[in-house]
Amino acid sequence: MGIEILSILLLVGMFVIATIQPINMGALAFGCTFLLGSLIIGMKTSDIFAGFPSDLFLTLVAVTYLFAIAQINGTIDWLVECAVRLVRGHVAWIPWVMFLVAAVITGFGALGPAVVAILAPVALSFAVQYRIHPAMMGLMVIHGAQAGGFSPISVYGGITNQIVVKAGLPFAPTSLFLSSFFFNLAIAMLVFFVFGGAKVMKQKPASAGPLPELHPEGVSASIRGHGGTPAKPIREHAYGTAADTLQTLRLTPEMISTLVGLTALGIGALVFKFNVGLVAITVAVVLALISPKTQKAAIDKVSWSTVLLITGIITYVGVMEKAGTVDYVASGISSLGMPLLVALLLCFTGAIVSAFASSTALLGAIIPLAVPFLLQGHISAIGVVAAIAISTTIVDTSPFSTNGALVVANAPDDKREHVLRQLLVYSALIAIIGPVVAWLVFVVPGLV
Repeated sequence: MGIEILSILLLVGMFVIATIQPINMGALAFGCTFLLGSLIIGMKTSDIFAGFPSDLFLTLVAVTYLFAIAQINGTIDWLVECAVRLVRGHVAWIPWVMFLVAAVITGFGALGPAVVAILAPVALSFAVQYRIHPAMMGLMVIHGAQAGGFSPISVYGGITNQIVVKAGLPFAPTSLFLSSFFFNLAIAMLVFFVFGGAKVMKQKPASAGPLPELHPEGVSASIRGHGGTPAKPIREHAYGTAADTLQTLRLTPEMISTLVGLTALGIGALVFKFNVGLVAITVAVVLALISPKTQKAAIDKVSWSTVLLITGIITYVGVMEKAGTVDYVASGISSLGMPLLVALLLCFTGAIVSAFASSTALLGAIIPLAVPFLLQGHISAIGVVAAIAISTTIVDTSPFSTNGALVVANAPDDKREHVLRQLLVYSALIAIIGPVVAWLVFVVPGLV
């Protein structure tokens, strides 16, 4: 049996074991990484850990730590109140506000994960307060970020258009951008109604009255300091008891310093392109120094099991890539002589692999594989490139991608496991259905 096949079988085995046994899949993945990388392939330890997502690890820990502080001192409550007032209390508008804001920011060149890192914690906090499905809010942010991701001045758009120009294929940046935008918009509309959007639309305007509890029953009790002492209910940190209303929410010095920190995070990540994780942990440390008691409960809200799960799987996939598994599968597909079938299989390859690996890297690897048969002119190059680009990025909802991981890590404590499973199922469906739909919409009509 070839190493490529063995690595795939080990990956499938991980999913099966983690499904039937309460074992963290990330721990299984690290075990299989040692088995495949060290014992079978003979890789050096340094080569194995070169695939460890240190950037994602720091981003997950830093962002969840920072926004836990913001949650405990009442800053998130204040931001949610502002959102309610901006939409005049119409809760159903908030998911769409998140979608459009994410699309605009990525459309102007920001990295998708940076946008999700900033918007997801606020969106999910709002979901908890107004009983909106947390998975729906997270997906709206992610698909919004993807909707703007292929503008001519964005990162994804720049990578894809550069490959197209270099290969001498037809150049249509606006077509690529609009294709991705409306495809993700259509998915967002489906997500909105599948995850209870119709029910949300029936909610009465939230312009007055007591602010709902930020955490459902049982969650506040789980926020404990290192000594095991239950932390005060989050709302009491900021402005007292449940008798307070939206109109009486006041900014405190802690909240003002947190808002300054969050602004610094946004400017640093989106304008100066600093690493999100490094900026977030720096801001969190400064806030912890200002208010040491706040960070005592916040550090325990980092979802270490989620971090283990995601970093383990991604490290194993890195070993698979070094073993040649991805190239083995992609080369086998591109060697087929049927353009329509090759386009469909490349879409599937991009979707499945991207669910575990970097979409940015895959765009640069998958699209060139389509160049030889696209140059023959039997099929629309513009349609194939759009289909591959969309298929490769719409699965960034996977918990094993940066965007999906940020949504899981910022989900309410008592619903995190549920959100994780829902994103797994959703991403699996998207990886299967998405490429087919993209192929039917963009590739099949372009057959010459």
